[in-house]
Amino acid sequence: MSVVLAFDLGGTSFRAALIDAEGVTRAECAIFGPTIIDRLGWSEIDANDWWQTLVEACRRLADDAPDLFATVAGIAICGVTRTQVFLGRDGRQLRHAMTWKDTRADATARRLQGSLPQAHPEVARINAFHPLARLAWLREQEEATFRSLASVLEPKDYLNFRLTGMQAGDPVSMARLLASAESVAGADLFSAIGASTTLLPRAIEPCDQVGAILDGLPAPLDQIAGVPVFCCSSDTWTAAAGLGALRAGYAYNISGTTEVLGLISETPAEAEGLLTVDWRGLHQLGGPSQNGADTVAWLLSLIGRIDGDYSGVGKAMDALLAGRRHPQPLVFLPYLQGERVPYWDPTLRGALIGLNRQHGATDVAWAVLEGIAFLNRIVLERAEQAAGLKVKEIRFGGGAAANAAWRQVKADVCGRPIVVGTSKEPGLLGAAIVAWTGLGRFASLAAAQESLVSVASRHEPDPARAAIYRRLFDLFRQSERALAPISHDLASLSRQSEALPGVHASPTIATKDP
Repeated sequence: MSVVLAFDLGGTSFRAALIDAEGVTRAECAIFGPTIIDRLGWSEIDANDWWQTLVEACRRLADDAPDLFATVAGIAICGVTRTQVFLGRDGRQLRHAMTWKDTRADATARRLQGSLPQAHPEVARINAFHPLARLAWLREQEEATFRSLASVLEPKDYLNFRLTGMQAGDPVSMARLLASAESVAGADLFSAIGASTTLLPRAIEPCDQVGAILDGLPAPLDQIAGVPVFCCSSDTWTAAAGLGALRAGYAYNISGTTEVLGLISETPAEAEGLLTVDWRGLHQLGGPSQNGADTVAWLLSLIGRIDGDYSGVGKAMDALLAGRRHPQPLVFLPYLQGERVPYWDPTLRGALIGLNRQHGATDVAWAVLEGIAFLNRIVLERAEQAAGLKVKEIRFGGGAAANAAWRQVKADVCGRPIVVGTSKEPGLLGAAIVAWTGLGRFASLAAAQESLVSVASRHEPDPARAAIYRRLFDLFRQSERALAPISHDLASLSRQSEALPGVHASPTIATKDP
Protein backbone atom coordinates (compact mmCIF):
# COMPACT_ATOMS: atom_id res chain seq x y z
CA MET A 1 0.00 0.00 0.00
CA SER A 2 1.25 3.47 -0.87
CA VAL A 3 0.17 6.82 0.59
CA VAL A 4 0.47 10.48 -0.23
CA LEU A 5 1.87 13.09 2.12
CA ALA A 6 -0.62 15.93 2.57
CA PHE A 7 0.05 19.23 4.33
CA ASP A 8 -2.27 22.05 5.39
CA LEU A 9 -0.45 25.24 6.33
CA GLY A 10 -3.13 27.04 8.32
CA GLY A 11 -3.28 30.50 9.78
CA THR A 12 -1.61 29.49 13.03
CA SER A 13 -1.08 25.73 12.83
CA PHE A 14 0.49 23.19 10.53
CA ARG A 15 -1.15 19.83 9.84
CA ALA A 16 0.24 16.82 8.04
CA ALA A 17 -1.09 13.36 7.21
CA LEU A 18 -0.38 10.16 5.33
CA ILE A 19 -3.53 9.35 3.33
CA ASP A 20 -4.16 6.27 1.23
CA ALA A 21 -5.92 5.99 -2.12
CA GLU A 22 -9.26 5.32 -0.41
CA GLY A 23 -9.08 8.65 1.39
CA VAL A 24 -8.30 7.06 4.75
CA THR A 25 -5.90 8.93 7.01
CA ARG A 26 -3.30 6.42 8.20
CA ALA A 27 -1.21 8.81 10.31
CA GLU A 28 -1.43 12.50 11.12
CA CYS A 29 -0.04 15.25 13.29
CA ALA A 30 -0.71 18.90 14.09
CA ILE A 31 1.83 21.45 15.28
CA PHE A 32 0.97 24.84 16.79
CA GLY A 33 2.73 27.79 15.27
CA PRO A 34 4.93 29.10 13.97
CA THR A 35 4.23 32.30 15.86
CA ILE A 36 2.66 35.22 14.03
CA ILE A 37 3.92 38.55 15.31
CA ASP A 38 0.99 40.98 15.42
CA ARG A 39 1.07 44.67 16.26
CA LEU A 40 -1.42 47.40 15.54
CA GLY A 41 -1.83 47.38 11.77
CA TRP A 42 0.83 44.86 10.88
CA SER A 43 1.27 41.10 10.95
CA GLU A 44 4.41 39.18 10.01
CA ILE A 45 5.93 35.71 10.16
CA ASP A 46 9.37 34.28 9.47
CA ALA A 47 8.89 31.99 6.44
CA ASN A 48 11.88 29.91 7.54
CA ASP A 49 9.79 28.83 10.53
CA TRP A 50 7.27 27.27 8.14
CA TRP A 51 10.06 25.18 6.66
CA GLN A 52 11.28 24.05 10.06
CA THR A 53 7.70 23.15 11.01
CA LEU A 54 7.29 21.09 7.84
CA VAL A 55 10.48 19.15 8.59
CA GLU A 56 9.29 18.56 12.17
CA ALA A 57 5.88 17.34 10.94
CA CYS A 58 7.59 14.87 8.61
CA ARG A 59 9.79 13.69 11.47
CA ARG A 60 6.75 12.98 13.65
CA LEU A 61 4.98 11.06 10.90
CA ALA A 62 8.10 9.06 10.10
CA ASP A 63 8.57 8.22 13.78
CA ASP A 64 4.92 7.19 14.24
CA ALA A 65 4.56 5.24 10.98
CA PRO A 66 8.02 4.50 9.51
CA ASP A 67 6.84 1.78 7.13
CA LEU A 68 4.07 3.99 5.73
CA PHE A 69 6.33 7.01 5.40
CA ALA A 70 8.65 4.95 3.23
CA THR A 71 5.78 4.36 0.76
CA VAL A 72 5.00 8.06 0.10
CA ALA A 73 4.19 8.34 -3.61
CA GLY A 74 3.44 12.06 -3.86
CA ILE A 75 3.23 15.29 -1.89
CA ALA A 76 0.77 18.20 -1.95
CA ILE A 77 0.69 21.29 0.28
CA CYS A 78 -2.25 23.66 0.60
CA GLY A 79 -1.87 26.87 2.53
CA VAL A 80 -3.02 30.29 3.60
CA THR A 81 -3.15 32.92 0.91
CA ARG A 82 -3.14 36.73 0.85
CA THR A 83 0.30 36.25 2.43
CA GLN A 84 3.49 37.17 0.61
CA VAL A 85 6.98 35.69 0.95
CA PHE A 86 9.64 38.03 -0.48
CA LEU A 87 12.74 36.33 -1.88
CA GLY A 88 16.03 37.69 -3.21
CA ARG A 89 18.04 36.45 -6.17
CA ASP A 90 19.67 33.79 -4.02
CA GLY A 91 16.25 32.37 -3.12
CA ARG A 92 16.49 33.51 0.48
CA GLN A 93 13.91 35.50 2.38
CA LEU A 94 14.58 39.25 2.29
CA ARG A 95 12.22 40.14 5.13
CA HIS A 96 9.47 38.47 7.13
CA ALA A 97 6.36 37.48 5.18
CA MET A 98 3.32 39.78 5.42
CA THR A 99 0.28 37.77 6.53
CA TRP A 100 -3.36 38.03 5.48
CA LYS A 101 -4.09 40.26 8.49
CA ASP A 102 -1.57 43.00 7.67
CA THR A 103 -3.20 46.39 6.95
CA ARG A 104 -0.15 48.64 6.58
CA ALA A 105 -0.86 49.08 2.86
CA ASP A 106 -4.23 50.74 3.52
CA ALA A 107 -3.10 54.29 2.75
CA THR A 108 -1.03 53.05 -0.19
CA ALA A 109 -4.05 51.22 -1.61
CA ARG A 110 -6.17 54.37 -1.43
CA ARG A 111 -3.52 56.32 -3.32
CA LEU A 112 -3.27 53.60 -5.94
CA GLN A 113 -7.02 53.72 -6.50
CA GLY A 114 -6.61 57.23 -7.89
CA SER A 115 -3.28 56.88 -9.67
CA LEU A 116 -3.45 53.55 -11.51
CA PRO A 117 -4.89 53.20 -15.03
CA GLN A 118 -8.63 53.31 -14.40
CA ALA A 119 -9.41 51.16 -17.43
CA HIS A 120 -7.76 48.18 -15.76
CA PRO A 121 -10.46 46.02 -14.10
CA GLU A 122 -8.21 45.00 -11.19
CA VAL A 123 -7.93 48.58 -9.92
CA ALA A 124 -11.37 48.39 -8.29
CA ARG A 125 -10.23 45.36 -6.24
CA ILE A 126 -7.14 46.98 -4.74
CA ASN A 127 -7.29 47.45 -0.97
CA ALA A 128 -5.03 47.02 2.05
CA PHE A 129 -5.04 43.23 1.64
CA HIS A 130 -4.23 43.20 -2.08
CA PRO A 131 -0.74 41.89 -2.91
CA LEU A 132 -0.08 44.69 -5.41
CA ALA A 133 -0.78 47.30 -2.71
CA ARG A 134 1.71 45.52 -0.47
CA LEU A 135 4.35 45.58 -3.21
CA ALA A 136 3.75 49.31 -3.62
CA TRP A 137 4.01 49.76 0.15
CA LEU A 138 7.31 47.87 0.11
CA ARG A 139 8.61 50.20 -2.58
CA GLU A 140 7.60 53.24 -0.51
CA GLN A 141 8.69 52.06 2.94
CA GLU A 142 11.52 49.57 2.36
CA GLU A 143 13.10 50.65 -0.89
CA ALA A 144 16.30 48.62 -0.46
CA THR A 145 14.26 45.44 0.00
CA PHE A 146 12.09 46.29 -2.99
CA ARG A 147 15.14 46.79 -5.20
CA SER A 148 16.56 43.41 -4.12
CA LEU A 149 13.29 41.56 -4.72
CA ALA A 150 13.50 38.67 -7.20
CA SER A 151 10.25 36.79 -6.56
CA VAL A 152 7.04 36.87 -4.54
CA LEU A 153 5.62 33.51 -3.47
CA GLU A 154 2.59 32.21 -1.65
CA PRO A 155 3.50 30.31 1.55
CA LYS A 156 2.81 26.84 0.10
CA ASP A 157 4.80 27.76 -3.03
CA TYR A 158 7.71 28.78 -0.83
CA LEU A 159 7.64 25.35 0.82
CA ASN A 160 7.40 23.65 -2.58
CA PHE A 161 10.46 25.65 -3.60
CA ARG A 162 12.38 24.51 -0.52
CA LEU A 163 11.42 20.91 -1.32
CA THR A 164 12.19 20.93 -5.06
CA GLY A 165 14.33 23.96 -5.87
CA MET A 166 11.64 25.00 -8.39
CA GLN A 167 9.40 28.07 -8.20
CA ALA A 168 5.81 27.75 -9.42
CA GLY A 169 2.34 28.81 -8.36
CA ASP A 170 -1.23 28.00 -9.30
CA PRO A 171 -3.66 30.45 -10.96
CA VAL A 172 -6.14 30.25 -8.06
CA SER A 173 -3.72 31.32 -5.33
CA MET A 174 -2.06 33.91 -7.58
CA ALA A 175 -5.31 35.23 -9.08
CA ARG A 176 -4.92 38.82 -7.92
CA LEU A 177 -1.30 39.17 -8.99
CA LEU A 178 -1.93 37.44 -12.33
CA ALA A 179 -4.84 39.80 -12.94
CA SER A 180 -2.58 42.75 -12.10
CA ALA A 181 0.00 41.49 -14.59
CA GLU A 182 -2.47 41.41 -17.48
CA SER A 183 -2.05 44.19 -20.02
CA VAL A 184 -5.22 46.24 -20.55
CA ALA A 185 -5.16 49.02 -23.13
CA GLY A 186 -1.38 48.63 -23.25
CA ALA A 187 -0.86 48.96 -19.49
CA ASP A 188 -0.31 46.47 -16.66
CA LEU A 189 -0.42 47.36 -12.97
CA PHE A 190 3.03 45.99 -12.17
CA SER A 191 4.66 48.54 -14.47
CA ALA A 192 2.48 51.27 -12.99
CA ILE A 193 4.03 50.73 -9.53
CA GLY A 194 7.57 50.29 -10.83
CA ALA A 195 7.65 46.50 -10.46
CA SER A 196 8.26 43.73 -12.98
CA THR A 197 6.04 40.78 -13.79
CA THR A 198 9.17 38.64 -13.57
CA LEU A 199 8.54 38.66 -9.81
CA LEU A 200 5.82 36.08 -10.44
CA PRO A 201 6.67 32.38 -10.57
CA ARG A 202 5.51 30.27 -13.50
CA ALA A 203 1.81 29.43 -13.30
CA ILE A 204 0.80 25.76 -13.48
CA GLU A 205 -2.35 23.83 -12.61
CA PRO A 206 -2.94 22.57 -9.04
CA CYS A 207 -2.52 18.92 -10.08
CA ASP A 208 0.65 19.64 -12.08
CA GLN A 209 4.04 18.60 -10.74
CA VAL A 210 6.31 21.40 -9.50
CA GLY A 211 9.32 19.10 -9.27
CA ALA A 212 10.72 16.25 -7.24
CA ILE A 213 12.07 16.13 -3.69
CA LEU A 214 15.72 17.18 -3.74
CA ASP A 215 18.57 15.03 -2.54
CA GLY A 216 20.29 16.14 0.64
CA LEU A 217 17.28 17.51 2.51
CA PRO A 218 17.04 17.05 6.31
CA ALA A 219 15.85 13.69 7.65
CA PRO A 220 13.38 12.18 7.11
CA LEU A 221 12.87 13.94 3.76
CA ASP A 222 16.07 12.27 2.57
CA GLN A 223 14.13 8.99 2.61
CA ILE A 224 11.71 10.20 -0.09
CA ALA A 225 14.08 12.02 -2.47
CA GLY A 226 12.73 11.96 -6.01
CA VAL A 227 9.06 11.81 -4.97
CA PRO A 228 6.90 14.24 -7.02
CA VAL A 229 5.55 17.41 -5.42
CA PHE A 230 2.29 18.77 -6.85
CA CYS A 231 1.49 22.48 -6.97
CA CYS A 232 -1.86 22.27 -5.12
CA SER A 233 -3.57 25.55 -4.22
CA SER A 234 -4.91 27.78 -1.46
CA ASP A 235 -6.34 26.24 1.70
CA THR A 236 -9.81 27.40 0.65
CA TRP A 237 -9.78 25.80 -2.80
CA THR A 238 -8.25 22.62 -1.44
CA ALA A 239 -10.63 22.31 1.51
CA ALA A 240 -13.58 22.85 -0.84
CA ALA A 241 -12.35 19.80 -2.75
CA GLY A 242 -12.01 17.91 0.55
CA LEU A 243 -15.64 18.79 1.34
CA GLY A 244 -16.85 17.64 -2.07
CA ALA A 245 -17.95 21.22 -2.81
CA LEU A 246 -15.63 21.87 -5.76
CA ARG A 247 -18.60 21.33 -8.07
CA ALA A 248 -21.10 23.69 -9.69
CA GLY A 249 -24.16 24.55 -7.60
CA TYR A 250 -22.48 23.93 -4.25
CA ALA A 251 -21.58 26.39 -1.51
CA TYR A 252 -18.78 25.88 0.97
CA ASN A 253 -18.01 27.36 4.38
CA ILE A 254 -14.60 26.69 5.90
CA SER A 255 -14.26 27.81 9.48
CA GLY A 256 -10.80 27.76 10.96
CA THR A 257 -8.93 30.68 12.46
CA THR A 258 -10.97 32.78 10.03
CA GLU A 259 -14.00 31.97 7.89
CA VAL A 260 -14.33 31.59 4.13
CA LEU A 261 -17.64 31.21 2.34
CA GLY A 262 -18.29 30.95 -1.36
CA LEU A 263 -20.60 29.71 -4.08
CA ILE A 264 -19.42 27.61 -7.04
CA SER A 265 -20.95 28.18 -10.48
CA GLU A 266 -20.20 27.28 -14.07
CA THR A 267 -20.20 30.90 -15.21
CA PRO A 268 -18.45 33.94 -13.66
CA ALA A 269 -20.48 36.54 -11.78
CA GLU A 270 -19.65 39.75 -9.93
CA ALA A 271 -21.03 40.99 -6.60
CA GLU A 272 -20.08 43.98 -4.49
CA GLY A 273 -17.35 43.10 -2.00
CA LEU A 274 -17.02 39.47 -3.13
CA LEU A 275 -14.12 37.88 -4.95
CA THR A 276 -14.70 36.25 -8.32
CA VAL A 277 -11.95 33.71 -8.95
CA ASP A 278 -11.51 31.27 -11.82
CA TRP A 279 -11.32 27.90 -10.12
CA ARG A 280 -10.06 26.14 -13.24
CA GLY A 281 -13.29 25.61 -15.16
CA LEU A 282 -15.49 26.61 -12.24
CA HIS A 283 -16.00 30.04 -10.72
CA GLN A 284 -15.93 30.94 -7.04
CA LEU A 285 -17.92 33.92 -5.78
CA GLY A 286 -17.27 34.79 -2.13
CA GLY A 287 -14.07 34.93 -0.13
CA PRO A 288 -12.36 35.17 3.25
CA SER A 289 -13.37 37.08 6.35
CA GLN A 290 -11.20 38.15 9.28
CA ASN A 291 -13.41 36.31 11.77
CA GLY A 292 -13.97 32.72 12.79
CA ALA A 293 -12.79 30.40 15.53
CA ASP A 294 -10.19 33.01 16.47
CA THR A 295 -13.09 35.26 17.52
CA VAL A 296 -14.32 32.49 19.83
CA ALA A 297 -10.81 32.11 21.27
CA TRP A 298 -10.71 35.88 21.90
CA LEU A 299 -13.98 35.71 23.86
CA LEU A 300 -12.89 32.72 25.95
CA SER A 301 -9.57 34.34 26.75
CA LEU A 302 -11.25 37.64 27.61
CA ILE A 303 -13.56 36.06 30.18
CA GLY A 304 -10.87 33.80 31.61
CA ARG A 305 -12.19 30.45 30.35
CA ILE A 306 -8.87 29.59 28.67
CA ASP A 307 -5.40 30.72 29.62
CA GLY A 308 -2.94 30.05 26.83
CA ASP A 309 -4.18 26.48 26.25
CA TYR A 310 -6.03 26.91 22.97
CA SER A 311 -6.60 23.17 22.67
CA GLY A 312 -9.39 23.63 25.23
CA VAL A 313 -11.43 26.09 23.16
CA GLY A 314 -13.99 23.51 22.02
CA LYS A 315 -14.81 22.21 25.50
CA ALA A 316 -14.85 25.69 27.00
CA MET A 317 -17.27 26.94 24.34
CA ASP A 318 -19.53 23.90 24.78
CA ALA A 319 -19.67 24.61 28.52
CA LEU A 320 -20.66 28.24 27.88
CA LEU A 321 -23.37 27.32 25.39
CA ALA A 322 -24.85 24.82 27.85
CA GLY A 323 -25.65 27.65 30.29
CA ARG A 324 -28.99 29.40 30.66
CA ARG A 325 -29.71 31.98 27.99
CA HIS A 326 -31.60 35.25 28.50
CA PRO A 327 -34.74 35.62 26.33
CA GLN A 328 -33.51 38.91 24.85
CA PRO A 329 -30.72 38.15 22.35
CA LEU A 330 -27.67 40.33 21.80
CA VAL A 331 -26.24 41.60 18.53
CA PHE A 332 -22.52 41.07 18.02
CA LEU A 333 -20.59 42.76 15.21
CA PRO A 334 -17.56 40.48 14.78
CA TYR A 335 -15.16 43.00 13.26
CA LEU A 336 -12.35 42.66 15.79
CA GLN A 337 -9.64 42.92 13.10
CA GLY A 338 -11.46 44.99 10.49
CA GLU A 339 -13.03 42.95 7.73
CA ARG A 340 -12.21 41.51 4.35
CA VAL A 341 -15.22 40.03 2.49
CA PRO A 342 -17.62 41.68 1.94
CA TYR A 343 -16.45 45.11 3.17
CA TRP A 344 -12.66 45.19 2.71
CA ASP A 345 -12.41 47.76 5.47
CA PRO A 346 -9.55 47.44 7.97
CA THR A 347 -11.03 50.17 10.19
CA LEU A 348 -14.29 48.40 11.05
CA ARG A 349 -14.54 47.53 14.74
CA GLY A 350 -16.54 45.06 16.79
CA ALA A 351 -19.50 45.83 19.00
CA LEU A 352 -21.84 44.09 21.43
CA ILE A 353 -25.30 45.63 21.41
CA GLY A 354 -28.28 45.21 23.71
CA LEU A 355 -26.62 44.31 27.04
CA ASN A 356 -28.62 44.44 30.22
CA ARG A 357 -27.72 43.50 33.81
CA GLN A 358 -29.13 39.99 33.44
CA HIS A 359 -26.97 39.03 30.48
CA GLY A 360 -24.02 36.73 31.11
CA ALA A 361 -21.21 34.93 29.35
CA THR A 362 -23.59 32.39 27.77
CA ASP A 363 -25.52 35.18 26.04
CA VAL A 364 -22.32 36.68 24.67
CA ALA A 365 -21.15 33.27 23.43
CA TRP A 366 -24.35 32.75 21.44
CA ALA A 367 -24.11 36.30 20.07
CA VAL A 368 -20.58 35.62 18.80
CA LEU A 369 -21.68 32.50 16.91
CA GLU A 370 -24.72 34.28 15.51
CA GLY A 371 -22.78 37.40 14.48
CA ILE A 372 -20.37 35.33 12.39
CA ALA A 373 -23.31 33.40 10.89
CA PHE A 374 -25.02 36.69 9.94
CA LEU A 375 -21.88 37.67 8.07
CA ASN A 376 -22.04 34.27 6.30
CA ARG A 377 -25.62 35.07 5.27
CA ILE A 378 -24.65 38.44 3.79
CA VAL A 379 -21.99 36.80 1.62
CA LEU A 380 -24.28 33.92 0.59
CA GLU A 381 -27.18 36.17 -0.38
CA ARG A 382 -24.96 38.48 -2.44
CA ALA A 383 -23.38 35.51 -4.21
CA GLU A 384 -26.71 33.80 -4.97
CA GLN A 385 -28.27 36.98 -6.31
CA ALA A 386 -25.30 37.70 -8.58
CA ALA A 387 -25.00 34.11 -9.83
CA GLY A 388 -28.73 33.72 -10.34
CA LEU A 389 -28.97 30.45 -8.42
CA LYS A 390 -29.90 29.20 -4.99
CA VAL A 391 -27.70 26.53 -3.45
CA LYS A 392 -29.39 23.52 -1.90
CA GLU A 393 -26.81 23.00 0.85
CA ILE A 394 -23.64 24.42 2.37
CA ARG A 395 -20.70 22.08 2.84
CA PHE A 396 -19.15 23.04 6.18
CA GLY A 397 -15.64 22.18 7.34
CA GLY A 398 -12.74 23.30 9.47
CA GLY A 399 -12.22 23.20 13.22
CA ALA A 400 -15.52 24.91 14.06
CA ALA A 401 -17.47 22.27 12.12
CA ALA A 402 -16.97 19.96 15.11
CA ASN A 403 -19.38 22.15 17.12
CA ALA A 404 -22.96 20.92 16.62
CA ALA A 405 -24.45 24.14 18.03
CA TRP A 406 -22.55 26.27 15.53
CA ARG A 407 -23.60 23.99 12.67
CA GLN A 408 -27.26 24.42 13.62
CA VAL A 409 -26.94 28.20 14.05
CA LYS A 410 -25.51 28.47 10.55
CA ALA A 411 -28.35 26.36 9.14
CA ASP A 412 -31.00 28.45 10.93
CA VAL A 413 -29.44 31.81 10.03
CA CYS A 414 -28.63 31.03 6.39
CA GLY A 415 -31.78 29.00 5.74
CA ARG A 416 -29.80 26.20 4.09
CA PRO A 417 -28.92 22.69 5.22
CA ILE A 418 -25.41 22.47 6.66
CA VAL A 419 -23.57 19.30 5.57
CA VAL A 420 -20.40 18.06 7.25
CA GLY A 421 -18.08 15.46 5.75
CA THR A 422 -16.58 12.47 7.52
CA SER A 423 -13.07 13.93 7.21
CA LYS A 424 -12.32 16.22 10.12
CA GLU A 425 -9.55 17.85 8.08
CA PRO A 426 -10.95 18.70 4.62
CA GLY A 427 -7.79 20.63 3.77
CA LEU A 428 -5.68 17.52 4.22
CA LEU A 429 -8.15 15.35 2.31
CA GLY A 430 -8.28 17.95 -0.46
CA ALA A 431 -4.48 17.97 -0.72
CA ALA A 432 -4.55 14.17 -0.91
CA ILE A 433 -7.18 14.42 -3.68
CA VAL A 434 -4.80 16.70 -5.60
CA ALA A 435 -1.86 14.35 -5.12
CA TRP A 436 -3.76 11.19 -6.11
CA THR A 437 -5.24 12.96 -9.15
CA GLY A 438 -1.79 14.21 -10.13
CA LEU A 439 -0.45 10.68 -9.81
CA GLY A 440 -3.15 9.46 -12.21
CA ARG A 441 -5.20 7.49 -9.70
CA PHE A 442 -8.30 9.48 -10.73
CA ALA A 443 -9.21 10.91 -14.12
CA SER A 444 -10.30 14.26 -12.66
CA LEU A 445 -10.77 16.18 -9.45
CA ALA A 446 -14.53 15.63 -9.76
CA ALA A 447 -14.01 11.86 -9.93
CA ALA A 448 -11.68 11.99 -6.93
CA GLN A 449 -14.23 13.94 -4.87
CA GLU A 450 -16.97 11.51 -5.81
CA SER A 451 -14.84 8.59 -4.67
CA LEU A 452 -13.17 9.96 -1.54
CA VAL A 453 -15.64 12.42 0.07
CA SER A 454 -18.52 11.12 2.20
CA VAL A 455 -21.14 12.85 4.39
CA ALA A 456 -21.17 12.48 8.18
CA SER A 457 -24.08 14.72 9.23
CA ARG A 458 -26.72 17.08 7.89
CA HIS A 459 -28.45 19.90 9.80
CA GLU A 460 -31.75 21.24 8.43
CA PRO A 461 -32.96 24.77 9.29
CA ASP A 462 -35.49 24.91 12.13
CA PRO A 463 -38.46 27.04 10.94
CA ALA A 464 -39.20 28.61 14.35
CA ARG A 465 -35.60 29.63 15.01
CA ALA A 466 -35.12 30.76 11.41
CA ALA A 467 -38.05 33.20 11.80
CA ILE A 468 -36.47 34.77 14.89
CA TYR A 469 -33.10 34.97 13.19
CA ARG A 470 -34.63 36.86 10.26
CA ARG A 471 -35.68 39.62 12.67
CA LEU A 472 -32.33 39.56 14.45
CA PHE A 473 -30.53 39.70 11.10
CA ASP A 474 -32.37 42.94 10.27
CA LEU A 475 -31.12 44.40 13.56
CA PHE A 476 -27.61 43.20 12.76
CA ARG A 477 -27.68 45.09 9.44
CA GLN A 478 -29.05 48.22 11.11
CA SER A 479 -26.27 48.03 13.69
CA GLU A 480 -23.63 47.72 10.97
CA ARG A 481 -24.85 50.82 9.18
CA ALA A 482 -25.18 52.87 12.35
CA LEU A 483 -21.81 51.98 13.86
CA ALA A 484 -19.50 51.93 10.82
CA PRO A 485 -18.81 55.72 10.99
CA ILE A 486 -18.00 55.43 14.71
CA SER A 487 -15.64 52.54 13.97
CA HIS A 488 -13.77 54.66 11.46
CA ASP A 489 -13.46 57.56 13.90
CA LEU A 490 -12.23 55.27 16.70
CA ALA A 491 -9.64 53.72 14.42
CA SER A 492 -8.41 57.16 13.46
CA LEU A 493 -8.33 58.24 17.11
CA SER A 494 -6.18 55.23 18.04
CA ARG A 495 -3.31 56.73 16.07
CA GLN A 496 -3.40 59.86 18.25
CA SER A 497 -4.17 58.46 21.69
CA GLU A 498 -0.70 57.98 23.21
CA ALA A 499 -1.50 60.58 25.85
CA LEU A 500 -4.41 58.61 27.29
CA PRO A 501 -3.88 56.97 30.71
CA GLY A 502 -2.49 53.46 30.45
CA VAL A 503 -1.69 53.67 26.73
CA HIS A 504 1.68 52.19 25.76
CA ALA A 505 3.29 50.99 22.57
CA SER A 506 1.29 48.20 20.92
CA PRO A 507 2.32 44.86 22.39
CA THR A 508 3.59 41.94 20.41
CA ILE A 509 0.96 39.23 20.31
CA ALA A 510 1.86 35.59 19.81
CA THR A 511 -1.15 34.12 18.05
CA LYS A 512 -1.99 30.46 18.62
CA ASP A 513 -4.43 28.29 16.77
CA PRO A 514 -7.72 27.72 18.63
